[in-house]
Amino acid sequence: MDKGNKSELRKLINEQYKNVAGIIVQQDHNIVYEDYFDGSSEGATVHVASVAKSILSALIGIAVDKGAIQSINQNFLDYFPGYTIKRRESTIQKITIKHLLTMTAPYKYKYEPYTRVYSSEDWTKAVLDLSGGTREIGNFQYTTVGIQILSGLLANATGQSVLGFASENLFEPLGINTPRAVQIQNRQAHFDFLKGKHISGWVMDPQGVNTGGWGLALTTRDMNKIGQLYLDQGVWCGSQIISSKWIKDSTREHSRWGERPYGYLWWIIPEGGTNGFAALGDGGNVIYIAPDKKLVVAISSRFIPRARDRIEMIRKHIEPAL
Repeated sequence: MDKGNKSELRKLINEQYKNVAGIIVQQDHNIVYEDYFDGSSEGATVHVASVAKSILSALIGIAVDKGAIQSINQNFLDYFPGYTIKRRESTIQKITIKHLLTMTAPYKYKYEPYTRVYSSEDWTKAVLDLSGGTREIGNFQYTTVGIQILSGLLANATGQSVLGFASENLFEPLGINTPRAVQIQNRQAHFDFLKGKHISGWVMDPQGVNTGGWGLALTTRDMNKIGQLYLDQGVWCGSQIISSKWIKDSTREHSRWGERPYGYLWWIIPEGGTNGFAALGDGGNVIYIAPDKKLVVAISSRFIPRARDRIEMIRKHIEPAL
C-alpha cells in the first residue's frame, strides 16, 4: 500500500467511518497499514462486541483439542449435570454443542431478553431456562445471550474460569495482555461498558463466568494477532495453538442467516471470489481474513448504531490498494 493509498484511506475513515478507533492491514505477515483515530492508540482497548463470539469459538476448539470437551456432537447438557430440566421440556435434551456454535439451537423467546439474563445471579442458568421450547432445532436463530451457555460449558469442562483458560491457552501464547475480570453491578454499568470510550477487561457474571457473546475489550493489535493465528491455521511462532482441523471446520459453512453463510461463530465471506471469513462485532468491529490474499484486516470501533459496513470498505478500498 503506497503513501497515496494510505492517505486516501485515512481521509475516507475520517469522513465516512468516524467511529473507527484503530485499523491494521497485514499481508503476508507484514503490516502494510496501521492507524488510530479519535484519540485512540496501539495500546488502547475497545469493547469488540460480538467479535468475542469468535474468540470463544477458538477457546472451545482448544478445549476439544485438549480433550476437555469430548465432541461437539454431544448434548450440551452433558456439561451441566446439576441442571434440572423443566417438566415436559424435551427439546433441550436434543441440542448439541454444535447447534450452539452454529446458531441453530432454539430458544423460548422472540427478542433477546437481555435484562432478564443480565440482572440474574447466574447468567448461564438463566439462559439454560430459556433454551429449547417449541421451535425446531436446526433453524438459524442469531443470539447473543444464548452464547453464555458456551461460556458456562467451557468453565465446567475445563475446571477453570473462562478468563483463566483463555489466558493460559490463547492470550499468553499470542502475547496478548490478559484482561481483568469486570463485574457489572447495574444497568448503567452495563451500558457504560457497551458504549463507553475508555473500556477495559472482560465482563463476568456474579458466579464468575465470563460473557460469551460480548463484554470483552481488546486492542486492535490483539485482534490482528487472532486473525493472523487463523490465517496460519492455528500456528503461532512455531507452536500449534489451535488445531488446523478446528480452524478449517470453524470457517466453512454449517448454517446460514438469509444469504450469509455461518461457521462456528465465524461469518463466511465468499463474495468476490475470495475464500474469506470474519469475526464481526456491533459498531463495526472486525477481524477479516482472506487466505487467498494472505490478508488480515483488524478494525476496532467505538459503538454507534447502524455503523457502516466494514466488509464493503475492505473490499472496495483496502483490497484494491494492495
